Amino acid sequence: MSETHTMAPTNRFVVLKFGGTSVATAARWRAIHEISQARRRDGFQVVIVVSALSGVTNLLQAIIDATGASVRQQALTDIRSKHEQLLDSLGLAMPESVVRQLAELAALVEQASDLSAKLDWQARLMAQGELLSSQLGVALFRHWQTEADWLDSRQVLQAIDEENQSDWGRWLSVNCQCQRQPIWNQRLLAEASTHIAPGFMARNADGQTVILGRGGSDTSAAYLGAVLGAERVEIWTDVAGMFSADPRQVPEARLLGELDFEEAQEITTTGAKVLHPRSIGPVRETDTPLWIKDTNRPDLAGTVICAKTKERAPSIKAISQRKGVVLVSMETLGMWNQVGFLADVFAAFKQHGLSVDLIGSAETNVTVSLDPSENLVNSNVLEALCTDLAKVCRVKVIGPCAAITLVGRGMRAMLSRLSAVFGEVGSRRVHLISQSSNDLNLTFVVDESEAVGLLGNLHQALVHAGVMRVDDMAVFGPSWSSLYRSEHSAPTPWWQTEQAALLDVAAGRSPRYVYHADTIRERAQALRAISSVDRWFYAQKANDHASVLKLIAEAGLDIECVSPGELAQAQAAAPKAARLYTPNFASADELRAACTQATELSVDAVQALQFAPDAYAGRRILLRLDLGVGRGHHDKVRTGGARSKFGIALNDLPAALQAAQAAGAIVYGLHAHLGSGILDLGHFREVYAHLASLAERIPSVAVLNIGGGLGVPYWPDERPLDLAALAATLAEVKAAYPQFELWMEPGRFLVAEAGVLLTRVTQIKHKQGVQFVGVDAGMHVLARPALYEAYHGIWNLSKAGQPADTLVTVVGQICESGDVLGRDRRIAAPEVGDVLLLSHAGAYGAVMASQYNRRPAADEVML
Repeated sequence: MSETHTMAPTNRFVVLKFGGTSVATAARWRAIHEISQARRRDGFQVVIVVSALSGVTNLLQAIIDATGASVRQQALTDIRSKHEQLLDSLGLAMPESVVRQLAELAALVEQASDLSAKLDWQARLMAQGELLSSQLGVALFRHWQTEADWLDSRQVLQAIDEENQSDWGRWLSVNCQCQRQPIWNQRLLAEASTHIAPGFMARNADGQTVILGRGGSDTSAAYLGAVLGAERVEIWTDVAGMFSADPRQVPEARLLGELDFEEAQEITTTGAKVLHPRSIGPVRETDTPLWIKDTNRPDLAGTVICAKTKERAPSIKAISQRKGVVLVSMETLGMWNQVGFLADVFAAFKQHGLSVDLIGSAETNVTVSLDPSENLVNSNVLEALCTDLAKVCRVKVIGPCAAITLVGRGMRAMLSRLSAVFGEVGSRRVHLISQSSNDLNLTFVVDESEAVGLLGNLHQALVHAGVMRVDDMAVFGPSWSSLYRSEHSAPTPWWQTEQAALLDVAAGRSPRYVYHADTIRERAQALRAISSVDRWFYAQKANDHASVLKLIAEAGLDIECVSPGELAQAQAAAPKAARLYTPNFASADELRAACTQATELSVDAVQALQFAPDAYAGRRILLRLDLGVGRGHHDKVRTGGARSKFGIALNDLPAALQAAQAAGAIVYGLHAHLGSGILDLGHFREVYAHLASLAERIPSVAVLNIGGGLGVPYWPDERPLDLAALAATLAEVKAAYPQFELWMEPGRFLVAEAGVLLTRVTQIKHKQGVQFVGVDAGMHVLARPALYEAYHGIWNLSKAGQPADTLVTVVGQICESGDVLGRDRRIAAPEVGDVLLLSHAGAYGAVMASQYNRRPAADEVML
């Protein structure tokens, strides 16, 4: 590892920052060396900014918080051990510079009992981690025969005295000057080609050590880049860049390839952890590009943040979450039409050194949020604040809360497409909604306890609604899971091996639904292999084609029907299959007629038992219950909760039992179907356990029907339902309640992926940057995209094998703006007459078709 010293000095500077995990191991330091050498070969003077070794800053904080000398000494020992172990792994003795720094740290620890409450002592102590790691780095580079000098960041960066800044902020969370200072370029050029500097620290006007707050090494690098007029600042970390959501919570979050400074500022200040929020200001002020890269995988593109990016259609770039948010609600009738009320209340926040984040107001109420990352929010500060505010209004502190923020340009233009987001958030207790005037963000504040799982649900909803335009490859890169998890090898879709046959089918007539018999059989066999399920009923409403019903019945499944027409169709196509009848708001006459054709009956309303008791006399029935919550891929398929028309409310269960007894019916089972398109296995466990707890109180119950809703992966990033895990989950709950039979009623799982829709291109229109591809199918043929904002993959079957590099919006012939089958899709360049294929069309396709605009429906073919 030696540097070529023939490279001429250059005034092109680049600042590289490496975080705690990036400096914690020998392998990472070798990567740092190689990255810096690559920049030298590119002709740069290199300034490396380092954080403390991973875990050291926490140990330093533990020394401050400790009440006994033994705890402090143990922390000191642990810090020393971390550096010794790293050096041992590199085969190096302890450098003298590190020995001196450890001695300084030990001296500070000895002063702890007398000075631990003093903020200046805390600042000097907290700076020790970066002082140690940077001195260690210089020793390593020199050991590898690379020219490197140590740069004391405190000489370059001077803190700014800010009005109303708290003492804590003045010592432990400072901002710095960021004006260009060419004198430092001259000094560094005269010293060495590479400098290593400690992050996290600066000096105040008296030359004393102050720190930039946790995560401040990013900001140190940004300040140094601004002072030096660097060509760019590179933040090297353990992920490839900024993602569209926190990948620890949303593995399918997408890497963001480019952002402008304003977007990046919003994302970092609203919860993204990969970059410190204050690091944006210095590079934005000096127009210095900032890159975020992965130390372990420098080949990945990363994220580029700069002043201007190409103008694009409105799109949400990211969704982020902050926990520990505190709301302060201030209410009084006296604020209405009162001049200066807000000035009075905000003066109290200013007096206590508290920065207000979000604001919501009404005629008699103002509610603000305090972000703990920017405020010292503890009980003493809040108590003092409330005491002052109580002089002018009633005060209520609400917390802990979580703030969920959507970030993207053109937010207002996308509000009409956020119905799924509002539906998801609306099921929680929302305290505050804020939409910024700069049209960059929309924030919801909810109870922290209700934010569990919300980020992932909202991210998926944004992608599915098309407002997070993940097909824009200049902005959205690969998902975190595809970069950092072992690849999931999805099976090849059946239609990819049947392309010639499908083109022959399309030549005869278009549009056409085509179903693959082998896929249906395989799905039925896979379900039948789950031994803990005693009976399977196919939900006929998903696809009632006679050939489909016959195949499924031959595979050993019975059939679930919701109407007299479905009962008749099932009887004709599969006469030997049992028929479970699950009506909803049926008339008394329909109930009487249908009950004579059904072999099993489910009742979802007390009134049905009361106005048609003769239909149920002497029959075994299941009571369909609403367990109080709905599930599924869209609000319109969630069949539980107060807003759903389905099921008997739990508080009406006693009345239902009485009505059944009065009708002479036997309550043989309990039934709950809460939604459709569910990929979360926990749902089925919860439904089973809930029904079982109710059934144990009803001696006649022998069956639990937990419904269907088994989902399939419509979207490219979705993973298929793990049937082995489902089997294990059901076996676990079945073992806990072995006295009950278990029934399920899947629909789409059996047929969705077995079906495709073939449609022919009729026209192509270019309009204001959008390429519309018209086809002879439409919302009358496939209603799901218009009805549920559903996604179906689209391929140009006529151009199989050609690159899918043309961005199009596929539309039908119906006279409706909603007649869109797929927006912003990439397919092989289309021509009039090409056959397009829409995948996952076997469920809720032909059965929901109409002759709207007097256009004929598609016919159906079985392969």
